[in-house]
Amino acid sequence: MSFYGWRPYVPVAERRHKALRELEKRKKQGHAVSPVSIAGRTIATTFWGKAWCENLERYSDYANRLPRGRTYVRNGSVVDLQIAPGAIHARVSGSQLYKVTLEIAPVAKTHWKSICDDCGGAIDSLVELLQGRLSKGVMERICRQKQGLFPAPAEIHLSCMCPDLADMC
Repeated sequence: MSFYGWRPYVPVAERRHKALRELEKRKKQGHAVSPVSIAGRTIATTFWGKAWCENLERYSDYANRLPRGRTYVRNGSVVDLQIAPGAIHARVSGSQLYKVTLEIAPVAKTHWKSICDDCGGAIDSLVELLQGRLSKGVMERICRQKQGLFPAPAEIHLSCMCPDLADMC
């Protein structure tokens, strides 16, 4: 520990090595592992992914936290990412291995009904819907701040074992 209580800096190469060791260990134990790897610097490539990132950035409490989190993703430090209904669980290799959980409250039934009513007549074709594509109008409606599908800060619970007390890292 340093003078201020922070663990000493761990070089990226060492973090990657730790991440790979942990990945192999978890595989040997029979855990299904989903490491995060991205090509290039772009983390979110779809309209929906970019909208999620923009939404979360509005809730960050410190300017350097989300960029540091993106750095962890880009350098391969996210050892395992599991997405379940209402929750995301991850193992991240930093100065040590951290367990991160993000829980999101479900959309209230009345809010969901309002979104469905607003979007009901705006779907261009059933074929596009079955292919997972929505019209621009529908996407704008569901991505609206406070009135769309994105959760508000009070609906997001973050739990992390790292020594940083900031939320939304």
